[in-house]
Amino acid sequence: MKFLFILWLSLISCTVLAQPYDLLIRNGKVVDGSGNPWFYADVAIQNGKVVRVGNLKNATANRVVDATGLIVAPGFIDVHAHIEGGESTTPTADNFIHDGVTSVVTGNCGGSNLNISAYFKRIDSIKTSINIATLIGHNTVRRAAMGDAQRDPTPDELKKMEDLVTDAMNAGAVGFSTGLIYIPGTFSKTDEVVALARVAAQQGGVYASHIRDEGDNVTDAVNEAINIGRQAKIPVEISHFKVTYKPNWGRSVETIKLVEDARAEGLDVTIDQYPYVASSTTLDTTVPSWVFAGGRDSMKLRLNNPATRVQIKKEMVATLKGKQLKNYSYAQVARYAPDTTYNGKNISEINLLKGRKTKPMEEAETILEMIGAINRTQMVYFSMNEEDLVRIMQYPFNMIASDAGIARFGSGMPHPRAYGTNARVLGRYVREQKVVRLEEAIRRMTSLPAQKFNLRDRGLIREGMAADIVVFDAATVGDAATFTNPHGFSTGFRFVLVNGKIVVEEGKHTGGRHGMVLKRN
Repeated sequence: MKFLFILWLSLISCTVLAQPYDLLIRNGKVVDGSGNPWFYADVAIQNGKVVRVGNLKNATANRVVDATGLIVAPGFIDVHAHIEGGESTTPTADNFIHDGVTSVVTGNCGGSNLNISAYFKRIDSIKTSINIATLIGHNTVRRAAMGDAQRDPTPDELKKMEDLVTDAMNAGAVGFSTGLIYIPGTFSKTDEVVALARVAAQQGGVYASHIRDEGDNVTDAVNEAINIGRQAKIPVEISHFKVTYKPNWGRSVETIKLVEDARAEGLDVTIDQYPYVASSTTLDTTVPSWVFAGGRDSMKLRLNNPATRVQIKKEMVATLKGKQLKNYSYAQVARYAPDTTYNGKNISEINLLKGRKTKPMEEAETILEMIGAINRTQMVYFSMNEEDLVRIMQYPFNMIASDAGIARFGSGMPHPRAYGTNARVLGRYVREQKVVRLEEAIRRMTSLPAQKFNLRDRGLIREGMAADIVVFDAATVGDAATFTNPHGFSTGFRFVLVNGKIVVEEGKHTGGRHGMVLKRN
Protein backbone atom coordinates (compact mmCIF):
# COMPACT_ATOMS: atom_id res chain seq x y z
CA MET A 1 0.00 0.00 0.00
CA LYS A 2 2.85 2.37 0.89
CA PHE A 3 4.52 1.58 -2.46
CA LEU A 4 1.32 2.39 -4.35
CA PHE A 5 0.97 5.69 -2.50
CA ILE A 6 4.55 6.70 -3.40
CA LEU A 7 3.95 5.66 -7.02
CA TRP A 8 0.78 7.79 -7.08
CA LEU A 9 2.66 10.84 -5.75
CA SER A 10 5.38 10.29 -8.32
CA LEU A 11 2.84 10.17 -11.15
CA ILE A 12 1.22 13.39 -9.95
CA SER A 13 4.64 15.07 -9.74
CA CYS A 14 5.55 14.01 -13.26
CA THR A 15 2.20 15.22 -14.55
CA VAL A 16 2.72 18.63 -12.92
CA LEU A 17 6.23 18.91 -14.32
CA ALA A 18 5.00 17.94 -17.76
CA GLN A 19 2.44 20.72 -17.84
CA PRO A 20 3.54 23.63 -20.01
CA TYR A 21 4.38 26.97 -18.45
CA ASP A 22 2.29 29.96 -19.43
CA LEU A 23 5.32 31.67 -20.92
CA LEU A 24 9.00 30.89 -21.29
CA ILE A 25 11.71 33.44 -22.07
CA ARG A 26 14.67 31.59 -23.55
CA ASN A 27 18.37 32.33 -24.08
CA GLY A 28 18.47 35.85 -22.64
CA LYS A 29 21.15 37.59 -20.61
CA VAL A 30 19.40 37.90 -17.28
CA VAL A 31 20.14 41.06 -15.30
CA ASP A 32 18.17 40.07 -12.23
CA GLY A 33 17.94 43.49 -10.53
CA SER A 34 20.31 42.69 -7.66
CA GLY A 35 23.29 44.49 -9.21
CA ASN A 36 25.08 41.19 -9.80
CA PRO A 37 26.59 40.45 -13.23
CA TRP A 38 24.31 39.19 -15.99
CA PHE A 39 24.04 35.46 -16.61
CA TYR A 40 22.48 33.30 -19.31
CA ALA A 41 19.22 31.69 -18.23
CA ASP A 42 15.68 30.85 -19.24
CA VAL A 43 12.81 32.35 -17.26
CA ALA A 44 9.56 30.43 -16.79
CA ILE A 45 6.32 32.20 -15.87
CA GLN A 46 3.13 30.69 -14.45
CA ASN A 47 0.06 32.47 -13.09
CA GLY A 48 1.73 35.87 -13.19
CA LYS A 49 4.80 34.75 -11.23
CA VAL A 50 8.37 33.79 -12.06
CA VAL A 51 8.51 30.07 -11.19
CA ARG A 52 11.87 28.91 -12.59
CA VAL A 53 15.12 30.59 -13.60
CA GLY A 54 17.89 28.50 -15.14
CA ASN A 55 18.56 26.02 -17.93
CA LEU A 56 15.08 24.96 -18.97
CA LYS A 57 15.88 23.43 -22.37
CA ASN A 58 13.45 20.55 -21.88
CA ALA A 59 10.59 22.71 -20.64
CA THR A 60 7.51 23.52 -22.70
CA ALA A 61 5.27 26.58 -22.61
CA ASN A 62 2.14 27.95 -24.19
CA ARG A 63 4.23 30.84 -25.47
CA VAL A 64 7.99 31.05 -25.96
CA VAL A 65 9.88 34.33 -26.34
CA ASP A 66 13.34 34.01 -27.88
CA ALA A 67 15.58 36.53 -26.10
CA THR A 68 18.82 35.56 -27.82
CA GLY A 69 21.17 38.56 -27.73
CA LEU A 70 18.79 40.53 -25.51
CA ILE A 71 18.70 41.63 -21.87
CA VAL A 72 16.01 40.19 -19.62
CA ALA A 73 15.44 42.38 -16.55
CA PRO A 74 12.76 43.15 -13.98
CA GLY A 75 10.20 45.73 -15.04
CA PHE A 76 11.27 49.23 -14.05
CA ILE A 77 9.68 50.89 -11.02
CA ASP A 78 9.27 54.66 -11.34
CA VAL A 79 9.08 55.99 -7.78
CA HIS A 80 8.28 59.57 -8.73
CA ALA A 81 5.26 59.89 -10.99
CA HIS A 82 2.24 62.19 -11.24
CA ILE A 83 -0.32 60.07 -13.06
CA GLU A 84 -3.48 61.40 -11.38
CA GLY A 85 -6.06 62.00 -14.09
CA GLY A 86 -4.08 60.26 -16.80
CA GLU A 87 -5.21 56.81 -15.67
CA SER A 88 -8.71 57.60 -16.89
CA THR A 89 -7.83 59.31 -20.18
CA THR A 90 -4.98 57.00 -21.20
CA PRO A 91 -5.12 53.80 -19.13
CA THR A 92 -2.64 52.10 -21.45
CA ALA A 93 0.06 54.48 -20.11
CA ASP A 94 1.96 54.10 -23.38
CA ASN A 95 4.77 56.52 -22.54
CA PHE A 96 5.66 54.55 -19.40
CA ILE A 97 5.24 51.07 -20.90
CA HIS A 98 7.38 51.88 -23.95
CA ASP A 99 10.11 53.05 -21.57
CA GLY A 100 10.12 49.73 -19.71
CA VAL A 101 8.15 50.99 -16.71
CA THR A 102 5.77 48.41 -15.28
CA SER A 103 5.04 50.06 -11.88
CA VAL A 104 4.79 53.64 -10.67
CA VAL A 105 4.52 55.39 -7.33
CA THR A 106 2.27 58.43 -7.68
CA GLY A 107 1.03 61.01 -5.17
CA ASN A 108 4.38 62.79 -5.10
CA CYS A 109 5.31 66.41 -4.33
CA GLY A 110 2.51 66.69 -1.77
CA GLY A 111 -0.28 66.15 -4.30
CA SER A 112 -2.40 63.00 -4.30
CA ASN A 113 -5.93 61.74 -4.20
CA LEU A 114 -7.44 62.41 -0.79
CA ASN A 115 -9.49 59.22 -0.47
CA ILE A 116 -6.94 56.51 -1.24
CA SER A 117 -9.43 53.67 -0.76
CA ALA A 118 -11.75 55.17 -3.39
CA TYR A 119 -8.78 55.86 -5.66
CA PHE A 120 -7.68 52.23 -5.56
CA LYS A 121 -11.22 51.06 -6.32
CA ARG A 122 -11.25 53.38 -9.35
CA ILE A 123 -7.91 52.02 -10.57
CA ASP A 124 -9.22 48.46 -10.19
CA SER A 125 -12.24 49.34 -12.33
CA ILE A 126 -10.26 51.24 -14.97
CA LYS A 127 -7.66 48.47 -15.41
CA THR A 128 -4.39 50.11 -16.43
CA SER A 129 -1.38 48.70 -18.25
CA ILE A 130 0.90 49.58 -15.33
CA ASN A 131 0.87 48.73 -11.63
CA ILE A 132 0.11 51.70 -9.38
CA ALA A 133 1.12 52.54 -5.82
CA THR A 134 0.51 55.91 -4.20
CA LEU A 135 1.67 58.20 -1.44
CA ILE A 136 -0.66 60.50 0.47
CA GLY A 137 0.16 64.15 -0.23
CA HIS A 138 0.71 66.82 2.40
CA ASN A 139 -0.69 69.63 0.24
CA THR A 140 -3.81 67.56 -0.37
CA VAL A 141 -4.52 66.90 3.31
CA ARG A 142 -3.55 70.45 4.35
CA ARG A 143 -5.93 71.97 1.83
CA ALA A 144 -8.69 69.63 3.00
CA ALA A 145 -8.14 70.70 6.60
CA MET A 146 -7.47 74.45 6.26
CA GLY A 147 -7.56 75.55 2.64
CA ASP A 148 -4.68 77.69 1.39
CA ALA A 149 -4.24 79.60 4.64
CA GLN A 150 -0.77 81.04 5.25
CA ARG A 151 -0.51 80.14 8.93
CA ASP A 152 0.08 77.28 11.32
CA PRO A 153 -2.75 74.78 11.75
CA THR A 154 -4.87 74.85 14.86
CA PRO A 155 -4.76 71.70 17.03
CA ASP A 156 -8.07 70.59 15.51
CA GLU A 157 -6.79 71.16 11.96
CA LEU A 158 -3.60 69.23 12.66
CA LYS A 159 -5.66 66.39 14.12
CA LYS A 160 -7.79 66.34 10.98
CA MET A 161 -4.65 66.11 8.83
CA GLU A 162 -3.29 63.30 10.99
CA ASP A 163 -6.58 61.43 10.65
CA LEU A 164 -6.51 61.82 6.86
CA VAL A 165 -2.96 60.45 6.72
CA THR A 166 -4.01 57.56 8.98
CA ASP A 167 -6.94 56.74 6.69
CA ALA A 168 -4.66 56.78 3.64
CA MET A 169 -2.08 54.53 5.25
CA ASN A 170 -4.81 52.12 6.37
CA ALA A 171 -6.00 52.01 2.75
CA GLY A 172 -2.53 50.94 1.58
CA ALA A 173 -0.63 54.14 0.75
CA VAL A 174 3.13 53.52 0.70
CA GLY A 175 3.96 56.72 2.53
CA PHE A 176 3.61 60.47 2.89
CA SER A 177 4.86 63.10 0.44
CA THR A 178 5.53 66.82 0.60
CA GLY A 179 5.95 69.53 -1.99
CA LEU A 180 7.41 72.32 0.07
CA ILE A 181 7.68 74.84 -2.78
CA TYR A 182 3.98 74.52 -3.61
CA ILE A 183 0.88 76.08 -2.14
CA PRO A 184 -0.14 75.40 0.59
CA GLY A 185 2.80 73.21 1.68
CA THR A 186 5.22 76.11 1.45
CA PHE A 187 3.32 77.77 4.31
CA SER A 188 4.00 74.87 6.66
CA LYS A 189 6.75 74.62 9.24
CA THR A 190 8.94 71.61 9.89
CA ASP A 191 7.11 70.59 13.07
CA GLU A 192 3.85 70.20 11.14
CA VAL A 193 5.51 67.92 8.60
CA VAL A 194 7.18 65.87 11.35
CA ALA A 195 3.82 65.30 13.06
CA LEU A 196 2.28 63.95 9.85
CA ALA A 197 5.35 61.93 8.90
CA ARG A 198 5.15 60.22 12.31
CA VAL A 199 1.68 58.97 11.42
CA ALA A 200 3.01 57.40 8.21
CA ALA A 201 6.02 55.99 10.07
CA GLN A 202 3.80 54.12 12.51
CA GLN A 203 2.55 51.99 9.61
CA GLY A 204 5.86 51.43 7.87
CA GLY A 205 5.56 54.24 5.34
CA VAL A 206 8.19 56.33 3.56
CA TYR A 207 8.61 60.11 3.63
CA ALA A 208 9.16 61.42 0.06
CA SER A 209 9.89 65.11 -0.33
CA HIS A 210 10.14 67.73 -2.99
CA ILE A 211 12.32 69.81 -0.70
CA ARG A 212 11.84 73.47 0.11
CA ASP A 213 14.62 74.80 -2.14
CA GLU A 214 16.86 73.28 -4.81
CA GLY A 215 18.82 76.50 -5.39
CA ASP A 216 20.57 78.91 -3.02
CA ASN A 217 19.21 77.23 0.13
CA VAL A 218 19.51 73.67 -1.11
CA THR A 219 21.67 72.44 1.78
CA ASP A 220 19.20 73.80 4.33
CA ALA A 221 16.38 72.08 2.44
CA VAL A 222 18.19 68.73 2.29
CA ASN A 223 18.98 69.00 5.98
CA GLU A 224 15.31 69.69 6.71
CA ALA A 225 14.27 66.50 4.91
CA ILE A 226 16.87 64.51 6.79
CA ASN A 227 15.82 66.06 10.10
CA ILE A 228 12.18 65.15 9.44
CA GLY A 229 13.29 61.56 8.95
CA ARG A 230 15.34 61.70 12.12
CA GLN A 231 12.53 63.10 14.26
CA ALA A 232 9.71 61.05 12.77
CA LYS A 233 11.82 57.88 12.60
CA ILE A 234 10.84 57.31 8.99
CA PRO A 235 12.82 56.40 5.84
CA VAL A 236 13.42 59.45 3.64
CA GLU A 237 13.34 59.72 -0.14
CA ILE A 238 14.52 63.07 -1.52
CA SER A 239 12.76 63.60 -4.82
CA HIS A 240 14.36 64.60 -8.16
CA PHE A 241 17.67 65.37 -6.44
CA LYS A 242 19.40 68.32 -8.11
CA VAL A 243 20.97 71.76 -7.71
CA THR A 244 19.51 74.55 -9.81
CA TYR A 245 20.80 77.74 -11.41
CA LYS A 246 24.35 78.72 -12.20
CA PRO A 247 25.38 80.16 -8.82
CA ASN A 248 24.77 76.70 -7.33
CA TRP A 249 26.32 74.50 -10.00
CA GLY A 250 28.83 72.15 -8.42
CA ARG A 251 27.08 72.05 -5.05
CA SER A 252 26.00 68.45 -5.63
CA VAL A 253 29.27 67.64 -3.86
CA GLU A 254 27.79 69.20 -0.72
CA THR A 255 24.30 67.75 -1.05
CA ILE A 256 25.49 64.19 -1.71
CA LYS A 257 27.75 64.44 1.35
CA LEU A 258 24.74 65.39 3.47
CA VAL A 259 22.98 62.22 2.37
CA GLU A 260 26.10 60.14 3.01
CA ASP A 261 26.54 61.63 6.47
CA ALA A 262 22.91 60.88 7.29
CA ARG A 263 23.32 57.27 6.21
CA ALA A 264 26.49 56.99 8.29
CA GLU A 265 24.40 58.16 11.23
CA GLY A 266 22.02 55.27 10.61
CA LEU A 267 19.24 57.16 8.84
CA ASP A 268 17.61 55.52 5.82
CA VAL A 269 17.96 58.35 3.29
CA THR A 270 17.92 57.79 -0.46
CA ILE A 271 17.33 59.95 -3.53
CA ASP A 272 15.91 59.79 -7.03
CA GLN A 273 16.81 61.61 -10.25
CA TYR A 274 15.76 62.16 -13.85
CA PRO A 275 18.56 62.31 -16.47
CA TYR A 276 17.98 65.81 -17.87
CA VAL A 277 19.35 69.30 -17.16
CA ALA A 278 15.89 70.87 -17.30
CA SER A 279 13.16 70.57 -14.70
CA SER A 280 9.41 70.83 -15.14
CA THR A 281 6.87 72.35 -12.81
CA THR A 282 4.25 75.09 -12.80
CA LEU A 283 4.58 78.72 -13.85
CA ASP A 284 3.36 79.66 -10.34
CA THR A 285 6.80 78.90 -8.91
CA THR A 286 8.22 82.03 -10.57
CA VAL A 287 5.93 84.16 -8.39
CA PRO A 288 6.34 84.81 -4.63
CA SER A 289 4.32 82.26 -2.67
CA TRP A 290 2.54 84.91 -0.60
CA VAL A 291 0.67 85.95 -3.74
CA PHE A 292 -1.36 82.71 -3.60
CA ALA A 293 -2.24 82.74 0.11
CA GLY A 294 -5.96 82.32 0.69
CA GLY A 295 -6.74 80.77 -2.69
CA ARG A 296 -7.28 81.93 -6.25
CA ASP A 297 -9.74 84.69 -5.45
CA SER A 298 -7.25 86.29 -3.05
CA MET A 299 -4.52 85.93 -5.65
CA LYS A 300 -6.64 87.75 -8.27
CA LEU A 301 -7.32 90.58 -5.86
CA ARG A 302 -3.58 91.05 -5.40
CA LEU A 303 -2.90 90.94 -9.13
CA ASN A 304 -5.63 93.49 -9.78
CA ASN A 305 -4.16 95.95 -7.29
CA PRO A 306 -1.70 98.12 -9.30
CA ALA A 307 0.68 98.78 -6.42
CA THR A 308 0.73 95.14 -5.33
CA ARG A 309 1.24 94.01 -8.93
CA VAL A 310 4.34 96.23 -9.21
CA GLN A 311 5.64 94.85 -5.91
CA ILE A 312 5.18 91.28 -7.16
CA LYS A 313 7.08 92.00 -10.37
CA LYS A 314 9.92 93.66 -8.47
CA GLU A 315 10.30 90.59 -6.26
CA MET A 316 10.24 88.34 -9.33
CA VAL A 317 12.99 90.36 -11.01
CA ALA A 318 15.10 90.36 -7.85
CA THR A 319 14.84 86.57 -7.69
CA LEU A 320 15.78 86.36 -11.37
CA LYS A 321 18.91 88.44 -10.81
CA GLY A 322 19.86 86.26 -7.85
CA LYS A 323 19.87 83.30 -10.24
CA GLN A 324 22.21 85.25 -12.59
CA LEU A 325 19.59 85.17 -15.33
CA LYS A 326 19.03 88.10 -17.70
CA ASN A 327 15.42 87.25 -18.50
CA TYR A 328 12.89 84.40 -18.57
CA SER A 329 14.18 82.73 -21.73
CA TYR A 330 15.09 79.70 -19.57
CA ALA A 331 11.36 79.11 -18.93
CA GLN A 332 9.56 77.21 -21.72
CA VAL A 333 5.82 76.57 -21.82
CA ALA A 334 4.84 72.90 -21.85
CA ARG A 335 1.08 73.36 -21.78
CA TYR A 336 -0.96 76.58 -21.77
CA ALA A 337 -4.63 75.83 -22.41
CA PRO A 338 -5.88 79.38 -23.24
CA ASP A 339 -3.45 79.68 -26.18
CA THR A 340 -1.78 76.51 -27.39
CA THR A 341 0.51 78.52 -29.72
CA TYR A 342 2.51 79.29 -26.57
CA ASN A 343 3.38 75.61 -26.16
CA GLY A 344 7.09 75.05 -26.82
CA LYS A 345 7.95 78.75 -26.63
CA ASN A 346 9.85 80.42 -23.82
CA ILE A 347 8.61 83.52 -22.02
CA SER A 348 10.97 85.79 -23.96
CA GLU A 349 9.61 84.46 -27.26
CA ILE A 350 6.05 84.95 -26.04
CA ASN A 351 6.89 88.53 -25.09
CA LEU A 352 8.10 89.23 -28.61
CA LEU A 353 4.84 87.80 -29.97
CA LYS A 354 3.01 90.27 -27.74
CA GLY A 355 5.10 93.17 -29.08
CA ARG A 356 6.94 93.54 -25.77
CA LYS A 357 10.63 93.71 -25.03
CA THR A 358 12.54 90.80 -23.53
CA LYS A 359 13.21 92.71 -20.34
CA PRO A 360 12.52 91.16 -16.92
CA MET A 361 9.77 93.56 -15.80
CA GLU A 362 7.88 93.18 -19.08
CA GLU A 363 8.28 89.41 -19.04
CA ALA A 364 7.10 89.34 -15.43
CA GLU A 365 3.96 91.14 -16.60
CA THR A 366 3.38 88.42 -19.20
CA ILE A 367 3.77 85.74 -16.53
CA LEU A 368 1.22 87.44 -14.29
CA GLU A 369 -1.23 87.67 -17.20
CA MET A 370 -0.83 83.96 -17.87
CA ILE A 371 -1.25 83.03 -14.20
CA GLY A 372 -4.34 85.23 -13.97
CA ALA A 373 -5.90 83.48 -16.95
CA ILE A 374 -5.64 79.88 -15.77
CA ASN A 375 -4.96 78.01 -12.57
CA ARG A 376 -2.06 75.87 -13.77
CA THR A 377 0.46 76.28 -16.57
CA GLN A 378 3.07 73.55 -16.90
CA MET A 379 6.59 74.72 -17.72
CA VAL A 380 10.07 73.39 -18.52
CA TYR A 381 12.96 75.20 -16.84
CA PHE A 382 16.54 74.91 -18.11
CA SER A 383 18.42 75.39 -14.86
CA MET A 384 20.97 72.59 -14.25
CA ASN A 385 24.33 71.46 -15.57
CA GLU A 386 25.64 68.13 -16.80
CA GLU A 387 28.47 67.76 -14.27
CA ASP A 388 26.06 67.78 -11.33
CA LEU A 389 23.74 65.41 -13.17
CA VAL A 390 26.52 62.87 -13.74
CA ARG A 391 27.87 63.18 -10.20
CA ILE A 392 24.42 62.53 -8.76
CA MET A 393 23.86 59.62 -11.16
CA GLN A 394 27.03 57.93 -9.90
CA TYR A 395 25.74 57.95 -6.33
CA PRO A 396 24.75 54.33 -5.52
CA PHE A 397 21.61 55.03 -3.46
CA ASN A 398 19.96 57.00 -6.25
CA MET A 399 16.92 55.72 -8.16
CA ILE A 400 15.89 56.66 -11.69
CA ALA A 401 12.49 58.38 -11.77
CA SER A 402 10.72 60.44 -14.41
CA ASP A 403 8.69 62.97 -12.36
CA ALA A 404 6.14 62.60 -15.17
CA GLY A 405 2.49 61.87 -15.77
CA ILE A 406 0.75 59.75 -18.35
CA ALA A 407 1.27 61.63 -21.60
CA ARG A 408 -1.32 61.93 -24.37
CA PHE A 409 0.66 61.41 -27.55
CA GLY A 410 0.91 64.66 -29.51
CA SER A 411 -0.71 66.85 -26.83
CA GLY A 412 1.27 69.89 -25.67
CA MET A 413 5.04 70.12 -25.32
CA PRO A 414 5.80 68.06 -22.21
CA HIS A 415 9.23 67.45 -20.76
CA PRO A 416 10.81 64.54 -22.70
CA ARG A 417 11.34 62.72 -19.40
CA ALA A 418 7.72 61.58 -19.74
CA TYR A 419 8.80 59.32 -22.61
CA GLY A 420 12.50 58.61 -22.35
CA THR A 421 13.83 58.60 -18.78
CA ASN A 422 14.95 54.98 -18.45
CA ALA A 423 15.98 54.53 -22.05
CA ARG A 424 18.10 57.69 -21.84
CA VAL A 425 19.97 56.30 -18.85
CA LEU A 426 20.53 52.95 -20.56
CA GLY A 427 21.54 54.45 -23.90
CA ARG A 428 23.36 57.68 -23.09
CA TYR A 429 24.76 57.12 -19.62
CA VAL A 430 25.33 53.35 -19.63
CA ARG A 431 26.21 52.39 -23.20
CA GLU A 432 27.68 55.61 -24.56
CA GLN A 433 29.22 57.44 -21.62
CA LYS A 434 29.70 54.49 -19.24
CA VAL A 435 28.75 56.61 -16.25
CA VAL A 436 27.30 53.51 -14.57
CA ARG A 437 27.41 49.87 -15.60
CA LEU A 438 24.31 48.16 -16.92
CA GLU A 439 23.67 45.95 -13.90
CA GLU A 440 23.96 48.92 -11.54
CA ALA A 441 21.59 51.08 -13.59
CA ILE A 442 18.99 48.31 -13.62
CA ARG A 443 19.36 47.84 -9.84
CA ARG A 444 18.51 51.54 -9.45
CA MET A 445 15.39 51.03 -11.59
CA THR A 446 14.19 47.81 -9.97
CA SER A 447 15.24 46.28 -6.65
CA LEU A 448 16.31 49.54 -4.99
CA PRO A 449 12.91 51.24 -5.47
CA ALA A 450 11.09 48.00 -4.60
CA GLN A 451 13.05 47.76 -1.36
CA LYS A 452 12.55 51.43 -0.49
CA PHE A 453 8.80 51.46 -1.04
CA ASN A 454 8.15 47.98 0.40
CA LEU A 455 7.03 46.42 -2.87
CA ARG A 456 8.32 43.07 -1.72
CA ASP A 457 7.25 40.93 -4.67
CA ARG A 458 8.73 43.24 -7.33
CA GLY A 459 12.12 44.37 -8.53
CA LEU A 460 13.95 41.04 -8.94
CA ILE A 461 13.86 38.11 -11.35
CA ARG A 462 13.65 35.40 -8.73
CA GLU A 463 11.37 32.46 -8.23
CA GLY A 464 8.13 33.55 -6.56
CA MET A 465 8.40 37.19 -7.67
CA ALA A 466 5.79 38.92 -9.81
CA ALA A 467 6.53 38.52 -13.50
CA ASP A 468 7.03 42.18 -14.39
CA ILE A 469 9.78 41.82 -16.99
CA VAL A 470 11.42 43.85 -19.75
CA VAL A 471 13.32 42.35 -22.68
CA PHE A 472 15.47 44.87 -24.51
CA ASP A 473 18.42 45.28 -26.84
CA ALA A 474 21.31 46.89 -24.95
CA ALA A 475 22.93 47.90 -28.24
CA THR A 476 19.96 49.94 -29.48
CA VAL A 477 17.96 51.01 -26.45
CA GLY A 478 17.62 54.78 -26.31
CA ASP A 479 15.35 57.78 -25.92
CA ALA A 480 13.68 59.40 -28.92
CA ALA A 481 11.94 62.28 -27.13
CA THR A 482 13.62 65.70 -27.21
CA PHE A 483 12.72 69.14 -25.89
CA THR A 484 11.73 70.26 -29.39
CA ASN A 485 9.99 66.98 -30.31
CA PRO A 486 8.96 65.46 -26.98
CA HIS A 487 6.41 62.93 -28.23
CA GLY A 488 8.65 60.01 -29.12
CA PHE A 489 8.54 56.52 -27.66
CA SER A 490 11.78 54.95 -26.48
CA THR A 491 13.41 52.39 -28.73
CA GLY A 492 14.98 49.00 -28.07
CA PHE A 493 12.30 47.52 -25.80
CA ARG A 494 11.19 44.34 -27.56
CA PHE A 495 8.90 42.85 -24.91
CA VAL A 496 7.35 44.18 -21.72
CA LEU A 497 5.41 41.92 -19.36
CA VAL A 498 3.14 43.08 -16.56
CA ASN A 499 2.05 40.41 -14.08
CA GLY A 500 3.07 37.72 -16.53
CA LYS A 501 1.14 39.09 -19.51
CA ILE A 502 2.72 40.60 -22.62
CA VAL A 503 1.94 44.30 -22.94
CA VAL A 504 4.64 45.20 -25.48
CA GLU A 505 5.38 42.68 -28.23
CA GLU A 506 8.17 43.37 -30.69
CA GLY A 507 8.05 47.04 -29.74
CA LYS A 508 4.28 47.43 -30.14
CA HIS A 509 1.79 47.99 -27.33
CA THR A 510 -0.70 45.12 -27.35
CA GLY A 511 -3.38 47.17 -25.61
CA GLY A 512 -3.16 44.80 -22.66
CA ARG A 513 -4.22 46.30 -19.32
CA HIS A 514 -2.88 43.85 -16.76
CA GLY A 515 -1.67 46.27 -14.09
CA MET A 516 -2.87 46.17 -10.52
CA VAL A 517 -2.97 48.29 -7.39
CA LEU A 518 0.15 47.91 -5.26
CA LYS A 519 -0.60 48.45 -1.60
CA ARG A 520 1.93 48.80 1.17
CA ASN A 521 3.05 45.31 2.26
